[in-house]
Amino acid sequence: MNIFEALRKDHDVQRDLIDKLLKTSGDTEERKELFDKLKTELVTHEDAEERYFYIPLIEVDMTQERARHSIAEHHEIDELVEKMEETDRSSSAWLTYMKELAHQVEHHLEEEEQEIFQLAGKVLNEKEKETLAGEYQKHMKENR
Repeated sequence: MNIFEALRKDHDVQRDLIDKLLKTSGDTEERKELFDKLKTELVTHEDAEERYFYIPLIEVDMTQERARHSIAEHHEIDELVEKMEETDRSSSAWLTYMKELAHQVEHHLEEEEQEIFQLAGKVLNEKEKETLAGEYQKHMKENR
């Protein structure tokens, strides 16, 4: 498995959790559990992705700007999650934040998969792609 396949697999997990969360309503146990899973998934993924994907890309001129942009998007997503944690899960504001989070995460994942992966494919060799995938997956397994 290469780094792109490993990241895409976790992107699918995030998309699934977001879809399920958008179908919930009120301050239910299901909404709480799904939100907690999504928070853990996002934080763990962001950390591993920055270490084992973006840090190597920052070191290369061709991918430096895109990598920094994506890391900035991680911080925007984190700030929105913090707002959601401080908001009553049964309020309309929480659902508004959830929809905004869904939009931001989807935008971020699409940008990565359709633009950054192509650039990264040009600067990482096959061995690096496999090594980074292994390190990324190990980090995810240990921190989920």
